[in-house]
Amino acid sequence: MSITIRNTYGTPHNVSQTNPAHVTSCDRYRLPLTGFLVPGNPGYEDMTAMLRDNDHDTRPDGYGLIFLESEEFSATYFGSIEQVQQYQQENQESGGRATFDASQGVMYAQWPHGKGWDTFLPRVFWNQAARGAIADGIGLVTAFAHTDAPGAEVVVYEFEGAWSRDGEPKQMVTYHCTACHQDTFHDSGHVHENNGPHDRRWAARQARQHIISASRHGIGDRNSSCRPRDGEMLRIVNAVAREKWGTTGNALPDTEEAYCAIQGPCSIIRELRAGVRPPVYRA
Repeated sequence: MSITIRNTYGTPHNVSQTNPAHVTSCDRYRLPLTGFLVPGNPGYEDMTAMLRDNDHDTRPDGYGLIFLESEEFSATYFGSIEQVQQYQQENQESGGRATFDASQGVMYAQWPHGKGWDTFLPRVFWNQAARGAIADGIGLVTAFAHTDAPGAEVVVYEFEGAWSRDGEPKQMVTYHCTACHQDTFHDSGHVHENNGPHDRRWAARQARQHIISASRHGIGDRNSSCRPRDGEMLRIVNAVAREKWGTTGNALPDTEEAYCAIQGPCSIIRELRAGVRPPVYRA
């Protein structure tokens, strides 16, 4: 089954011909980090193992590094130290508009992980205050049009949240579907601590998988990830509250959409779109 997923916010990406959830590349990247890897650096041997394994360890003096990132993909460039030094200078002089010739070195998909790299690479958010964001790690990342619910989107966003009520706030990333309004905090494995491109890539992949599931199984089907609850639990809570307190009004909105707009992920997304910093979620 061929499914085309359309971006409504962010950069369009190229995907696998057989799996529209698997992003393979992008035409436009940010270059948020540069660095240098030279013999004598802590972890140098471990960090260059990937180059040796692929017969790319050709610079005994070390490497200049450029880290590339889009909303759903990332890459690492290994070139000469002189080339990256020149790029840094030109980038400073041009106000961040410098480019580099990637054919002079070698490019690897994604940012490296593992021994050495995990301490070498700083935490980098997609939304950065230096680029005009509300704050570091708080804002929209990308969004996709829902294929089976006209006007609905599946939105990927960075936010502050806590794993438990009154827990320690952390930088997180997840997605939200405005067709079913499920809260991913109640769906294990769909909220991630936001430590770098890998976490945002995974959240976006899960957003794509949500859309694919709806396209394959329909909205509301037991096999579909997109299953609106139609306010069933809200009505139960309201009935219990009326009986307990002897009132006639509802303690909570009686639809998932209304509840989400007031207290759920939709309330966060609304604030992010307005450029307002939302309260810490679930704190």
